[in-house]
Amino acid sequence: MSAPGDQADTMKTDNDSDQQDISNNETKPTKTSAESGWRGSADVWLQAAYDALIESGIDAVRIQPLAKKLQLSRTSFYWFFKDRDELLNGLLSQWRNKNSGNLVTQAGAYAESIAEAILNLFDCWLSQDLFDSQFEFAVRSWALQSAEVAEQIAEADEARLEALRQMFIRFGFEAQKADVRARTIYLTQIGYISMKSDEDLHTRLQRISDYVEIFTGQAPEPRELERFYARHKG
Repeated sequence: MSAPGDQADTMKTDNDSDQQDISNNETKPTKTSAESGWRGSADVWLQAAYDALIESGIDAVRIQPLAKKLQLSRTSFYWFFKDRDELLNGLLSQWRNKNSGNLVTQAGAYAESIAEAILNLFDCWLSQDLFDSQFEFAVRSWALQSAEVAEQIAEADEARLEALRQMFIRFGFEAQKADVRARTIYLTQIGYISMKSDEDLHTRLQRISDYVEIFTGQAPEPRELERFYARHKG
């Protein structure tokens, strides 16, 4: 059995040790991602590149600033990409797959009438999951500095327009009129994007029926509008 003095000394030593541990924990610096050895992933780097492109343009999409933002070492980038060009090509692939891919899919989706087909297309303009307008604007701005990107924009424009032309032809429009209507719809939307038109959802939904009638010459049926509104008012 320990003497009272020994117990007091033991308790004091234990308390001092606990306090020292607490003090050490409070002052111990947190490791950054780079110090911990984590390299991120291809998706992490692509998301950072996307964010930089949207916020500041293509000149901001550079390896060192991205690494700093992610708190990763610059060398960790090269585990996933050969160089900056490969990262930029990854961004362009994402843009094509999302914006062009979904637009073409929506233009070919089942519809009872040309009016409903246009409403299917309009899903793209109202859902960022289908069509990212900020991404579209950023890539088109990038094209002003890059002939290669401008060429990809031109190819995407033609693929999208062809999908819209075929949509009209599917519902009996002759080729020339289908082309003009397709261009009217597409160039109107690109104008919205280029001008960064500030139009709230309520206002845009109110105009949908008139847009459909102007673009197609047919007013949408109430049931067609109800289905469309149900997708976007919730």
